[in-house]
Amino acid sequence: MSHLSRFSRFAILLVILLTCACAFTLAQNEDQTGEFHWTGTLPADQVVEIKNLNGSITAQGYDGNQIEVTAEKIGPDADAVKIEVVPHAEGVTICAIYPGGSSGAETGPCEPGKHWHSDSHNAKVKVNFTVRIPTNLRFTGMSVNGSVKAEGMGRFVYATSVNGSVHASTKQWAELSSVNGSIEGHMGSDNWTGTLKISTVNGSIDLTMPNDLNADVRFSSVNGKLNSDYPLTISGSLSGHRVEGQVGTGGRKLVLDTVNGSVRIRRESM
Repeated sequence: MSHLSRFSRFAILLVILLTCACAFTLAQNEDQTGEFHWTGTLPADQVVEIKNLNGSITAQGYDGNQIEVTAEKIGPDADAVKIEVVPHAEGVTICAIYPGGSSGAETGPCEPGKHWHSDSHNAKVKVNFTVRIPTNLRFTGMSVNGSVKAEGMGRFVYATSVNGSVHASTKQWAELSSVNGSIEGHMGSDNWTGTLKISTVNGSIDLTMPNDLNADVRFSSVNGKLNSDYPLTISGSLSGHRVEGQVGTGGRKLVLDTVNGSVRIRRESM
């Protein structure tokens, strides 16, 4: 009986240990389903695009060659939101694809370019993207409800949000926009061709530009004013809410539009 009791106790203990181990494994798997990881490489001057519906996009440039993307999904039914990776001739596009509601319309399709269908009736899940990107690549960040931040970039940046602030710093130049959010940009070059537009509806614009900036500047605002570290040679009418002028020798166009907010153009420190 004593031997049997010891065996029974050992069997019960073994079952308990196995049960605990299984529970721990399942918990780990559940944690892992809420986070997406992707790594890859691209030739210089190609683009990494991130497209999101709810949540932030934070990108950091570095002197390496591997792209690292993490997407943390937070909220009920987080596993219903899929992260799609689409390689293409210009680089890679990564999207948060939300399922449709009663209308059946989901976000997407996940494809390169500025087009982004972002309707969804299942928008309770937040996806926060974190990106580590080589400085020899271009970057695009698009979110509907969330901030977009790209720091230490080395190439062209396109960043936009509907409801969120936009911040970008790059050795080149950046096209930045928001609807409900402020914009902050730091650009190391004015070598864009044609027109570069920075715009928001409800928010301020704060730009730091190269010390030797040459551009034809057009500013407009309904409830805001322009402050510039650069002397402006006025080429059109000067009013509190609309200014057209030339910085340096002019040439390329810099358009700064806001409805409710002011614009500040800072000269980069030598």
